[in-house]
Amino acid sequence: MRDVPTVVWLHLATAIVALGLGVAQLIAVKGTLGHRRRGRVWLAIMYLVAGSSFFIQALDRGHFTWIHLLAIWTIIAITIGWIAIRRGNARRHAGFMIGTMIGALIAGGFAIGMDDRLLNQLLR
Repeated sequence: MRDVPTVVWLHLATAIVALGLGVAQLIAVKGTLGHRRRGRVWLAIMYLVAGSSFFIQALDRGHFTWIHLLAIWTIIAITIGWIAIRRGNARRHAGFMIGTMIGALIAGGFAIGMDDRLLNQLLR
């Protein structure tokens, strides 16, 4: 595992933090100062998770895969969710943020289940 590029470790570490923080956000009381602060941190981490995936592709096959569509959608969805809450539309905000968490869990499942993924190799 010594030869794993830094961007891959960054992606993995931020994804794990984002999943944990995201679950905490879903459980926590909504609308509090703490929820808003954790939400801002989660948003920044999710941008980092999705953004880092575009740098990983160049290391392996040199081209984008279907998983990058999920990264693009993640960036769009969390931005829509953030705009929605800024405009006072809590229902739309919740829908996009819950949907993003579901997508992140699916992506994590693929990372665990696919033999060529670092997370799969670390868990073996």
